[in-house]
Amino acid sequence: MTNHKNIKNYNTQELIGLSQDIRKKILDTVSKNGGHLSSTLGATDLIIAMHYVFDAGVDPFIFDVSHQAYAHKLLTDRWDRFDTLRKFGGISGYTSPKESPYDYYCAGHSSTSISLAIGAAKAIALKGENRIPVALIGDGSMSAGMVYEALNELGDRKYPAVIILNDNEMSIAKPIGAISRYLSQSMASPFFQKVKKRTEKLLEHLPDGATYMAKKFEESLRLITPGLLFEELGVEYIGPVDGHDIEELIKTLKIAKELKGPVIVHAQTTKGKGYEIAEGTKEYWHGVGAFDLKTGSSHKTGGGAKSATAIFSEALLELADEDEKVVGVTAAMPSGTGLSMVIEKYPDRFWDVAIAEQHAVTSMGSLAKEGFKPFCAIYSTFLQRGYDQVIHDIALMDLGVVFAIDRAGIVGEDGETHQGAFDISFLRAIPNMTLMAPYNETTLRLAMEFAKEYDHPCALRYPRGAFMADDAPSTPYEPGRSVLLKEAKDVLFVGYGNGVGRAIETAKYLEGVDISILDLRFVKPLDKDMLIRLAKTHNRWFVFSDSAKMGGVGSAILEFLSLQEISNVTVTTFEYEDCFITHGNTEQVEESLGILPEQLAEKVVQKLDIIRS
Repeated sequence: MTNHKNIKNYNTQELIGLSQDIRKKILDTVSKNGGHLSSTLGATDLIIAMHYVFDAGVDPFIFDVSHQAYAHKLLTDRWDRFDTLRKFGGISGYTSPKESPYDYYCAGHSSTSISLAIGAAKAIALKGENRIPVALIGDGSMSAGMVYEALNELGDRKYPAVIILNDNEMSIAKPIGAISRYLSQSMASPFFQKVKKRTEKLLEHLPDGATYMAKKFEESLRLITPGLLFEELGVEYIGPVDGHDIEELIKTLKIAKELKGPVIVHAQTTKGKGYEIAEGTKEYWHGVGAFDLKTGSSHKTGGGAKSATAIFSEALLELADEDEKVVGVTAAMPSGTGLSMVIEKYPDRFWDVAIAEQHAVTSMGSLAKEGFKPFCAIYSTFLQRGYDQVIHDIALMDLGVVFAIDRAGIVGEDGETHQGAFDISFLRAIPNMTLMAPYNETTLRLAMEFAKEYDHPCALRYPRGAFMADDAPSTPYEPGRSVLLKEAKDVLFVGYGNGVGRAIETAKYLEGVDISILDLRFVKPLDKDMLIRLAKTHNRWFVFSDSAKMGGVGSAILEFLSLQEISNVTVTTFEYEDCFITHGNTEQVEESLGILPEQLAEKVVQKLDIIRS
């Protein structure tokens, strides 16, 4: 199949035909496997032009977030493997250097591309090589502060780099009519670039009066184009250009390449291009499960258990209805975190602040200080981006912000950049922080009621999808208090969050083994009284938690037992080993980790036999 090495010989019509073939391949695959759709369809022509003008084998191709890079994968020797997209053992939905030498960097989080491009440009300069980094970034990623930190240095140091801004939803600044469009397109011409450089040189030698007039003329041109911000930062701006006109894109990228400095190429594209049902700014088509290509309808069937996110959403709306002091925030994930419904009803109390986790966390600190009760709804993997703010702006002040941590545990096809493995480990070390985890609908609601009244920082975690355990009556949450769900002798299963359900399911495979099951509820603070009591009656403990082993629940319990000088207890933890966890169907991933209930039951039996012997 066509690849990046031979498309340089294609004419325009052949390139257009190639883009149609690529879109068809993407649609056929994503409709079966699920994946990111609208953004990657919209970026197809841009990526073809990138490969035509630059050399992916030499020039670093850097994709922001990289969920829009499917066309790049197809052009770099993965056409025949593309049907394995996001499957266990198959190719990743994001760029991955482990998968291909043409994937420069692993990227699953937003707004890192320009920083990476600067780093690559510095290395190229130090090596004295003739290469140029090319970064493709979406307009949504431009809402994160890291982008402007990078642009600030890039404009100052003037490293050669081409930044392609894929504007597919909201313009950075709207062009004003036909005159602006004409001037913006003219800026892409070699003539304009030569005039601009000569004007800059001329300004250095003109008298003050003439310099003033010339500067005003140059500024007036830029004021009616969208590039003012970038120009002021010291980065050349070209655009807007039609992101689906391959011929125009190639001409523009060639000019940008020849400028030998930092350049922003602003390309306007349509999300879902080539698949009419998905075209436009429909959020649903950003990331999808399997669907029918003809109708666009999902292959999912109804009747499944309610997701933890849906339960959180309903409970938060109820709390907001009852108390006007309840407020909340999310960072560009209103649907994913369940805040859409609450934002719609209370737009003055709940906010989507775009891809700005650091700002989201810190802003909630002020609201807590002013007497409000903020809920910061955020994925486990994205909370990592606001870690300093959790410590410095919330915990240090001991402010009552609630961190509602969605997608805790295995998230499936998004893989190693998105698995919610580390939140317990990195939050447990923070003073003033309270950590808890519910295991079904009732306990999630009870945990939220507790958090609403709790006047200190706290975090509650819950899984993607439904809880493993069925719903059941339960007692209200009290600080650092666990609940013994089943009392027996000898063997103790300690469950935390969704791990309680995993413990219950594992116990079903162990007939004849007398098992106590503890809902730990809090990993910080631990229920010391309960643990000391159980240590007197149970000397074999097994820990179940969907989290990293290092610094996790088992670690917390072992630290406690050591400090209490309790030596008769043997602790085995079934948390994740010290590795990044691959992508794939959640059950297949869990099977590869050996944490399905039937696998865990075998491990328990093996451990008990070793102890008995």
